[in-house]
Amino acid sequence: MSQKILVPDIGDFKDVEVIDVLVKPGDAVALETPLITLETEKATMDVPSTAAGVVKSVAIKKGDRVSKGSVVVEVEEKVETRDAGRETRKDTPSPQPSPSRGEGVRREAPAPVVPSVTSPLEGEVVRSAGEGSRSAGEGSRSAVLPITNPESRVKSSPVLPVASGQWPVGQFSHASPSVRKFARELGADLSRIKGTAPKNRITYDDVKAWVKQALISPVAAGAGLPKVAAVDFAKFGPIDSKPLSRIQKISGPRLHASWVNVPHVWQMDVADITDLEDTRSKLKGKAAKEGIKLTPLAFIMRACVKALQEFPLLNSSLDATGQNLVFKRYVHLGFAADTPHGLMVPVVRDADKKDVYELARDLAALSEKAREGKLTAAEMQGGSFTISSLGGIGGTAFTPIINAPEVAILGVSKSSVQPVFRESKFVPRLMLPFSLAYDHRVIDGAQAVRFTTFLAQRLADVKGLLEAVP
Repeated sequence: MSQKILVPDIGDFKDVEVIDVLVKPGDAVALETPLITLETEKATMDVPSTAAGVVKSVAIKKGDRVSKGSVVVEVEEKVETRDAGRETRKDTPSPQPSPSRGEGVRREAPAPVVPSVTSPLEGEVVRSAGEGSRSAGEGSRSAVLPITNPESRVKSSPVLPVASGQWPVGQFSHASPSVRKFARELGADLSRIKGTAPKNRITYDDVKAWVKQALISPVAAGAGLPKVAAVDFAKFGPIDSKPLSRIQKISGPRLHASWVNVPHVWQMDVADITDLEDTRSKLKGKAAKEGIKLTPLAFIMRACVKALQEFPLLNSSLDATGQNLVFKRYVHLGFAADTPHGLMVPVVRDADKKDVYELARDLAALSEKAREGKLTAAEMQGGSFTISSLGGIGGTAFTPIINAPEVAILGVSKSSVQPVFRESKFVPRLMLPFSLAYDHRVIDGAQAVRFTTFLAQRLADVKGLLEAVP
């Protein structure tokens, strides 16, 4: 015999949103097994089953809105389950329930829904199934009643078979509505969290610990993320389809992995490079005679070396466990090179041991090899910090993606002449905008802004950049 389970009287609430569907066809349910979770602006509440058996069909889905009388599920009823746990002796009349314990409720009446607003303790009543019941010899009955005094809680019978004290993963998560809401806000999957409270109940701390572990664990890029819907673009008009380049196929998943796994934060600033550019223009001719193309990037690299030596945290990396920082005694600077084949990142090794002219020579050689597609794997590995300079093309600012496992990357945009207020008047100065992207697990905002401030000061001090390397 099947029975349709309806949404009971939920007071003045109508069109209440379904935020969780807790069962699926084929699931076994007992009396008062939570079927769905509803949420209003003021409360989170569960709709329990008023029959025991097997779920035949589910009439609603997450996101639907329901009111009193809405069909929730259809259950193939098993009458014998209602009296499971009741043992009465033939020569002894069944004990009468004591009204003082709240057991005067007729068994046939649907269990009322109990809202939970803020108190996790009160929220447990809605999901009190699984907290244990009185001994079978007491002839106990289950009921979910509104609670005003935590000491008067009425515990109900377990709703699912429990082996070794563990709830079946993916079938039922023993947590209060307030904890469930907290988990949803953090994107935590309760079915994967093990509760540490009595009866394996999941607490706020359990959710926090699971989220923290998920953040530091190396996971496959995009794991668990919703898929983008497939679209047939041809039905909207003519199209051409071309495969991704080899570089795009390699760099794409790496960038995606960095974006998914690394909590990015960006710090923007500007540097006064008026003196730097004046000096560079004067030195260009002499450098060209020696076969050196003295670009602004060579000066930026030299300034970055000084900043990384002052703030070694930005030259570090998290190890594979995410529990330790690896501080590097070398400074290998990667730089983004625009090539006909796509974006490539060659690495200038031991940049801390080279002056501006040596850096410029390495930049030219590696850029040429990148354009010709002759870079070796070794020439693109081992970077400890990356610079992406788009100033030669344009733009006022951008937000680069960290080249993990590095913890920071510098994005440089196009410089422009701007009025700067100095000595009671505005003067024209050449200002260079740049953006620092950093891994917030390793670097906080105060450290990041100290780094960008120091970097701007070094870029303004061209004499310091031209000093001989010790």
